Amino acid sequence: MGSTPRIGDYAVIGDGRSAALVSKAGSIDWLCWPRFDSPSLFAALLDAQSGGHFSIRPTGIFKAQRRYLGDSNVLCTRFATPRGRGRLIDLMPVTSEEAKRTELQPEHEVLRSFECELGELELEVVFEPRPDYGKSPAHLESRGPLGLRIENGVGLYTLRSDVPLALVGERSARAVVTLKAGQRVTFSLTYAHEGPTVYTPLAERGPLAISRSVWWWQRWSSHCTYVGPYRAQVLRSLLALKLLSYAPSGAIVAAPTTSLPEVVGGAHNWDYRFCWLRDASLTISALHDLGYQHEAIAFLNWLLHATALSRPQLDVLYDVYGRLPAREKVLGHLRGYLGSRPVRINNGALHQEQLDVYGEVIDAVAHMVRRGVRLSGDSRKMLRGLATYVMEHWRDPDQGIWEPRHAPSRHTHSLVTCWAAAERLLELNRHGVLPGIDVARLKASRDTMKHVLHTRAWNEKLGAYTRELDGDQVDASLLLMSWYGFEHASSARQRSTLARIRQRLEVKPGLLKRWENAPDGAFGICSFWAVQHLAEGSGSLAEAEQRFKWLLAYANDVGLYGEETEPSNGEALGNFPQAFTHIGLIQAALAIERRRAGQQLQRKAA
Repeated sequence: MGSTPRIGDYAVIGDGRSAALVSKAGSIDWLCWPRFDSPSLFAALLDAQSGGHFSIRPTGIFKAQRRYLGDSNVLCTRFATPRGRGRLIDLMPVTSEEAKRTELQPEHEVLRSFECELGELELEVVFEPRPDYGKSPAHLESRGPLGLRIENGVGLYTLRSDVPLALVGERSARAVVTLKAGQRVTFSLTYAHEGPTVYTPLAERGPLAISRSVWWWQRWSSHCTYVGPYRAQVLRSLLALKLLSYAPSGAIVAAPTTSLPEVVGGAHNWDYRFCWLRDASLTISALHDLGYQHEAIAFLNWLLHATALSRPQLDVLYDVYGRLPAREKVLGHLRGYLGSRPVRINNGALHQEQLDVYGEVIDAVAHMVRRGVRLSGDSRKMLRGLATYVMEHWRDPDQGIWEPRHAPSRHTHSLVTCWAAAERLLELNRHGVLPGIDVARLKASRDTMKHVLHTRAWNEKLGAYTRELDGDQVDASLLLMSWYGFEHASSARQRSTLARIRQRLEVKPGLLKRWENAPDGAFGICSFWAVQHLAEGSGSLAEAEQRFKWLLAYANDVGLYGEETEPSNGEALGNFPQAFTHIGLIQAALAIERRRAGQQLQRKAA
């Protein structure tokens, strides 16, 4: 295989259980089965030589363009060569619940279909599976019409196609196929983990699965209630979030990848295939505000289940079933993306103390209660336990939202979220939803937190709230003070804080770092927070929209974002695609539309 594509050269496909990254050149370079956090089958993304991949592309010189078919997660890549043109359709098939009940279908499947549309094309197909991050031997076995098989002791991988692939040793298979206009070849890669292997005729399976999947995604997309000028971008972000959702539990992973670097060649390479509590409030609000009540409730139910295992103390992250991941581990045999080592699996931030998670969980619950969700007795008991924990620990130092791996300190953002936790708990109590809490003590804690924030988090000389209590540096997370209701975005202090953040953290128009001297690029969601802050009142609607349009230009060709952006060249960095960044885009777009609607009402009233 050739050199590794850039992070932004990838698109993602998935089915609500796992996801695969497909390069512009038609190569699947990342796939973990059966779940997002399972060991990889293809990991060329992290090691082009030994990670494994599955490529389908024309031989010789070609140009490629791609898009998702309609409002779906079915990927179409069009190739043009001097002799012809064709298109490659990539997907993990999805279908209706009725079809699942009445038809026998593979547990997990990647379907790839190439059709020559004009002239003639010569295709090269390369299948190089490398199970368990390339550590396990891949003994390919040919079963004739039943395809190529790999058994790894846990499950069975099967690749079937309507053209033969020749084995190259025991670990690879290749084919060169010539297609004329109107001819098509289909490849079905499946994984059987729990049930029997299912074989269906490819000639029927391919077109039917594609049409059904496009229909299913477009039907799901049609429920989006956003109708503003940025609908295409909002809907693509929403579709990306749906791809990162684990359907059986409602969990949403931060990203489907591990160890894509914050700085190329650097060591800040983390596993993001898990679910962070810090994302809860923003995620639930975004889903609900776009009309996806079912997904919002599913995520809340996962949240309540996950936190039940360790309450009242909460962990930072969980797997898709609400369990704690295994210990962080380094995979020393993988070279890393463009030499960015180490490659890690699991995440060492698991047992950090991050007080912001308490505010996030409680705020998420309050969001849904306002929208009519009723709490069970067990959920109320959980909230009472969290109330006690917050009252007892809000003064403690912690690692904060950005999870630095050094000594804890008193982070302003963490204290703001603890204040928000107390405020939301009192709100729930006032509405009769949460009886049995110590109201007097909770009010005293809330008021003391507010006093500490006003006196020790505010730096008069700097004219801004600061990253830490009694500090002199700013942090992009301070923009969330208005989100939690501590300060209105239009207040003098918040306007001044935004101005200082832009002065110290803006590395290119529109792009913000997380904090001063942060060792990485511009952080996606921080940049969208600034847009949201402007739209909520700290600036003009025109300025908010201008910055929003700058940020939209950093999406890749199919509308996806990584965790960060390299300011010097605009390339995506970090794990990809990143849920947090897409949530930020959605929230910023919604804030812009609320501001626009408010101005229209004012004009009508005048």
